[in-house]
Amino acid sequence: MSASVAREAAAGRLAEEMRFGKPAAGWRLRCYTVIFEADTRAGRLFDVVLILAILTSIGVVIADSVDSLASRRGALLDALEWAFTILFTVEYAARLWCVRHPLRYATSFFGVVDLLAILPSYLALILPEAHLLLDVRVLRLLRVFRIFKLAAYVGEYRALAAALAASRRKILVFLSIVLMIVLLMGTLMYVVEGPEHGYTSIPAAMYWAVVTMTTVGYGDIAPQTDIGRLIASVMMLLGWGIIAVPTGIVSAEMTARRFAGRQTTTRTCPECLSEGHDADAQYCKDCGAKLPPYARD
Repeated sequence: MSASVAREAAAGRLAEEMRFGKPAAGWRLRCYTVIFEADTRAGRLFDVVLILAILTSIGVVIADSVDSLASRRGALLDALEWAFTILFTVEYAARLWCVRHPLRYATSFFGVVDLLAILPSYLALILPEAHLLLDVRVLRLLRVFRIFKLAAYVGEYRALAAALAASRRKILVFLSIVLMIVLLMGTLMYVVEGPEHGYTSIPAAMYWAVVTMTTVGYGDIAPQTDIGRLIASVMMLLGWGIIAVPTGIVSAEMTARRFAGRQTTTRTCPECLSEGHDADAQYCKDCGAKLPPYARD
């Protein structure tokens, strides 16, 4: 893991610690360290097992949607689904138990995702004949929410999210320029081609401009005049450059952040329980207490 990714992951875990409340001692602290921290062998093993379980459970949901598999292996798929439901229920309960502010975690994004991952199975038991539900199987589709839990265990997700947040103003300026080009070129095509060639209004012409600039090219509206084809050619060439601009903005921000920070860890201060210290730090950056030696096992 690079220094910037480690720094972003540690910063994210520090924010979670401050919001949800890290226990001071005992079994709750041990459970918290395993579930929410990743610099220990137990924490890394927990993350790997949970990711494998999430991916496997999503595979079960996908397989259950195939009629040929569901008819031949329906009982096995149902048993696996309930096994995963129980597993994720225990994990959700453990997360609520080991934090000092369980309501804050339950109402957070990943807390809601955790609940949506297990709720459909129980709803299907309670409301199998509900008239408002056209098909109980629709509830099972909500289990795909489990895939969003993967983002909580990938440090690169936090680095990408931070780069997107830092680039938001540049991207907004870029999008405003794109919208102005779409408006101008769409209006020009409306004047040149006119309703007789399918450009019935300026919004319809703007739709054509967006489809052409993004190189999608549905072909439902196409220029018929030579001037219109010339304008379309210019839009196509603009599309090549426009598609690359947001990627360049975010890539430049990620590169800058990669070389800007030092390696941080999830090592916790024994006095104030703050997290996110540098790997070579000897004293807590918040309270000044001496830190235990850092050793990645």
